[in-house]
Parts: sequence; C-alpha cells; structure tokens
Amino acid sequence: MSDPFAILLVQEGNTTRRNWELDAPVTLIGRGADCDIAVDERQISRHHAKITRQGEVYCLEDLGSKNGTFVNGQQLSPHTSHTLKDGDQIGIALGCRMVFVDADATAPLFISQTKQPEIKMASATKQVWVAGTELNPPLSLAQFRLLELLFAHKGGVVSRDTIVTTVWLEEEADGVSEQAIDALARRLRERIAEADPDTGYVITVRGHGFRLEHFVE
Repeated sequence: MSDPFAILLVQEGNTTRRNWELDAPVTLIGRGADCDIAVDERQISRHHAKITRQGEVYCLEDLGSKNGTFVNGQQLSPHTSHTLKDGDQIGIALGCRMVFVDADATAPLFISQTKQPEIKMASATKQVWVAGTELNPPLSLAQFRLLELLFAHKGGVVSRDTIVTTVWLEEEADGVSEQAIDALARRLRERIAEADPDTGYVITVRGHGFRLEHFVE
C-alpha cells in the first residue's frame, strides 16, 4: 500500500473538483488551463501559486501573482516558500479558499471536527459570535468599531484613512500612526482567534487596508 499524500479541500472557488491529492512533486495553482488545480476566477493569475512536496513536507509559494496568496489571513511574500501545516486556510486571491489537510489526517475526520467558519455580530448589544461561540469578554470599543466598519463594507477593502476617522473619530484622528492601526487589527484578530484559531477573518490587503471574510449578516 502506497503512503498517503496530503490533500487540499476546496471551500470556495470555481474548480472542477472539491478535493485534490497533492501526490506530485509540484502542484501548480492558477487560472491557466495548464495548471494542476485550475481555478476559473478572473482575479486569479494564470500561474498564481505552487505547492512543492519534499517527502512529508509541503511548501506553498506565491508566483508573483497580482492579487496575492494568503495563509490563515496573512499574505505571503512573492517567491518565498511557506511550510504548510494541517488545517492551514489558503486563500488564492479573493476567488478561492482551500484547507490543507496533512497526510496524517483524513478528510472525513477533518470535516466532521471543523467548525463552520463564520462571524456575526449584533450592533445593538455589542455581541460577536465566531464559529458559533460568543466572544466573552466582549470586544473593546475600538475593536468593535473596526469590526463593525469591516462588516459594513461586506467583504470590500476598507482604507486605513477610513478606519482612523471611524474608529478614533474625527476629533481623535490626528496623530494616529500606521503602527496603531496595525496593533488594533492584530488585537482584533487575537480576540477572534480565541474562538477560531484556524481561520483568517480580518485580511490585510497590502497597500490598501483591510477586509473581512466569513461574515454573516
């Protein structure tokens, strides 16, 4: 019996299959017809990313794509190898989401034990639920304002300037640094990760701002 290989489970995206066994030394992902995993989405580059297998180690690399490759909500630097681990959430631009399942795990077991990634909120009561779990203690006022702003844009990118004027309000906005914005986004991610550490919800869009994934209105 041959050794098992890791697989990719497709959560979102226009692909011909919903799971892909990573049995080749190199698996090419992109919009091109010559890709091993072809994703028919306009924002995905022709040759977008690749996964390289060396024994039991699988590494993901962005191939200089236009709209980026993400692991657990963090954008990879182009042409830099990233070692994947079981349960990693992979984003191919905004058009495809996959889960990496290590060879030691099984897809049916993984699916049955994984919570449904989703985040929802009640503005009136300042409550937030992540993957079915309410965040307790509640978010700070600044964290809640940021999350509420991201919700309002329904997955669209929110600029840093908009975040400053909305979260800190106009009279407090003067002197708010890039570091302060990043620190707030990091603290919000940390609070969300208390309920679902395996999913990226607040996504950094380099040079533009932030956006929200898995939101439920």
